[in-house]
Amino acid sequence: MHKLILASQSPRRKQLMEMAELEFDVIVTDTDETNPPGMPGHEVPAFLARKKADAIAHLHPQATIIAADTVVLLDDHILGKPVDAADAARILGMLSGRMHTVVTGVCIRRGTHEDVFSVTTEVHFRHLSPAQIHHYIERYRPYDKAGAYAIQEWIGVTGIEKINGDYYNVMGLPIGEVIPRLAK
Repeated sequence: MHKLILASQSPRRKQLMEMAELEFDVIVTDTDETNPPGMPGHEVPAFLARKKADAIAHLHPQATIIAADTVVLLDDHILGKPVDAADAARILGMLSGRMHTVVTGVCIRRGTHEDVFSVTTEVHFRHLSPAQIHHYIERYRPYDKAGAYAIQEWIGVTGIEKINGDYYNVMGLPIGEVIPRLAK
């Protein structure tokens, strides 16, 4: 078995890989994660995952690399990571009472072989009161999270009405899809 590398700093992706009992190293490089101009939002995660895998492949050509990127889309617009509390409140206010999609792009690379795919999950938020939004931001500080939330935290338990699709995809890695692809 080739060395397995997770090309991500995300503690949630690392946790999911550990839950799957995979042995891996975490290696990241500085990769430009700018969205390409004009690219549809649902295509961006796979594009960025491929870029992240490419950056590591040059350093570790014999390894199996898993790279991923996740975006939150509301009305086909990417909601990024909030820059501060006011921005997090703005984003969560936009998501309140609405359905949005979470798209995670994954690139699995072994030498010259690459498997690039995306998984999409619909997330339906209940109406969030300003007090709930304030509580979540103050207590959980979601500044490193696309869409200003993490499904596995308090807001997921209290604020999400339902999802259509893969729960782990919303956490940042559709591990149930990654495992069989690794086995190929």
